Amino acid sequence: MRPFLLEAYTLEEWLATKKQGMLMKVTIDMVNEGLRPSYWSMKIMGFMLSHVWSVSLMNMLGKLKDGSDIDGLHCQEVYIPSRYGAPDIRTRIYKPLNTPEKLPAMLYLHGGGYMLATPENSEANIKDFIRAQPSIIIAPDYRTALEAPYPAAFDDCYDTLLWMKDHADEQGMIPDKFIVGGHSAGGGLTAAVTLKATDTCDVNIAFQMPIYPMIDDRAINESSTSNAPVWNSKSNALGWRLYLKGIQQNAQDIPTYAAPARATDYSGLPPTITFVGDLEPFRDETIAYVDHLRQAGIPVEFELYEGCFHAFESVVSKAEISKTAKDFLLTKYREFVDKYVYE
Repeated sequence: MRPFLLEAYTLEEWLATKKQGMLMKVTIDMVNEGLRPSYWSMKIMGFMLSHVWSVSLMNMLGKLKDGSDIDGLHCQEVYIPSRYGAPDIRTRIYKPLNTPEKLPAMLYLHGGGYMLATPENSEANIKDFIRAQPSIIIAPDYRTALEAPYPAAFDDCYDTLLWMKDHADEQGMIPDKFIVGGHSAGGGLTAAVTLKATDTCDVNIAFQMPIYPMIDDRAINESSTSNAPVWNSKSNALGWRLYLKGIQQNAQDIPTYAAPARATDYSGLPPTITFVGDLEPFRDETIAYVDHLRQAGIPVEFELYEGCFHAFESVVSKAEISKTAKDFLLTKYREFVDKYVYE
């Protein structure tokens, strides 16, 4: 199926075309044909991501990859000091081999619902970006919510961005035209880090790529109450409960750097690339985010893919719809590097 392009729709107009209800019930016949063979295994994944015990187990297994390198790339590991007295931030650096000139640099933030995974679990995405456009990717192993709630992950990611600015020359990075990108919770952290960098003017962000970002804790949209494969309303509630635990226990307001969908001012944010599936919980919050950016005059490249659940292009990478989504992302990535980094 061809992706549905959101060009002139507001969130309200989009929702008006969809049947409203307490639950966005996803059935196998709604799923893109290329993704259907994985439907039930992805439903099991959704179950696993809805319970602390299984998330903890997945974390343990995922950490077995810590320190692994990607063939064909120069891989390095550094420990970045925290500005807040927290543990040093284990950070992976990925570069093409034999590149004497300075390259574009991306802060890449892995997904995992704010509660699991490490940079090494995103090796396929990292490899794709570097193959599409020679660049340097800096990927912090930020603290997940099972270790420490907000602002731990956010602080680790922002500290890494500041480290990139301070070490641009030594690492061979084009200075002060950084890219920030990430998938899912990494997309949420992308939006949050970019928002703070814009607010403070600490670092210039050339463009951002918050891919199907986890940015709204309120579960106020139709798609946020979903039984979809991979990531559903239960896993979403668990991720936010763990991430916002400290704030909620102290009855504090949720800051925009924790849940960027709560922001009210989108002016000054950088150009943006993103996409999302129409069957996943982050559909409506992604559409709303795109709508707010466009209303603020920010250039946005966005696609909505019909019949697709969360992270479809990663978990079912050989499906034609997944290849289409990846091609869109990487093509726009190359175009944005040429337009906003090299020009």
